Amino acid sequence: MIKMKKKVAVAMSGGVDSSVAAALLLCKGFEVVGVTMKLQDEESGAISDAKKVCDILGINHYVADFTKIFRAEVEDYFVAEYLRGRTPNPCVRCNKKIKFGKLFDFAGELGADFLATGHYARVTFENGKHRLKKATDLKKDQSYVLYNLTEEKLSRIILPLGEMSKDEIRARAEELNLPVAKKPDSQEICFVPDDDYKKFLSVRDKNSGALQPGEITDADGKILGHHNGTANYTIGQRKGLGIAAPQPLYVLRSDVKNRRVIVGKSDELFSDELVAEDFHKIHEDEIFPEKIFAKIRYGVRVNECSVKPEGKNIRVKFFEPQRAITAGQSVVLYDGDEVIGGGIIM
Repeated sequence: MIKMKKKVAVAMSGGVDSSVAAALLLCKGFEVVGVTMKLQDEESGAISDAKKVCDILGINHYVADFTKIFRAEVEDYFVAEYLRGRTPNPCVRCNKKIKFGKLFDFAGELGADFLATGHYARVTFENGKHRLKKATDLKKDQSYVLYNLTEEKLSRIILPLGEMSKDEIRARAEELNLPVAKKPDSQEICFVPDDDYKKFLSVRDKNSGALQPGEITDADGKILGHHNGTANYTIGQRKGLGIAAPQPLYVLRSDVKNRRVIVGKSDELFSDELVAEDFHKIHEDEIFPEKIFAKIRYGVRVNECSVKPEGKNIRVKFFEPQRAITAGQSVVLYDGDEVIGGGIIM
């Protein structure tokens, strides 16, 4: 049980979710402070929106400037992965390195006992351990991007929205007259302006082979067309290939070194196995459960599989073939609604 009057730092993005999270904790009797991360050189509206909410709630608001480390750990990582022909998930990286890394430490420096966020997921305490679980609203569940958390950090994290729906959260914001009650959800990657990946990547590395024109071929090397940079294509993509063919063709993989995009038929996209690196297990001392389920990207359903550790990597074998397993994305393992851990698909 969490004792009342403990101090909680709430990560406030200026959106409705984190704003309601702060309000809920305040209503429960916690000493609440708001913290907004500054991640770009330009001042964002997120900071001012979060400050307005804090003023309405009557709590202190702090700004944590993580511009340099965010660029190094998230933006540079994102660019490097794309230029290797991989498709990274920057939210997973940001949660590991920034939000539950630097911000977690910053909250401690403020004297906070806990860090709270507006993520849709739950932290429970069962069998003597803190456990990360899916949100009750599975349509909004964000447990996938939190698999790098540890038992120690879970013991100091509060996720107030884990048992609420988006409609309930917006209704609560309306009741509290919060100015962000109707603010739309962010859909794009926060640091890529206008969701223009090519422009963002070209600013960082104009000479990369991933941005140079090349050939579109089939698996046998037959030239079918041309492209304007492998970084513009993702596995499973069908539209925008510019190829006339008797049957639909999809991107199977990219060969950055040879500046090639390899395409093929839909059935060639399916595989029943993957290897993931940098595997993190939340409870290292626990054995894998008899039934394990895995998710290969955010927004898809979980599928039953078997898992075999291979050093710091894991080999995941699915009972049914999966479509478009993508290097750079995360595979996350579940025991029912509990997150076991995850890794980066190779």
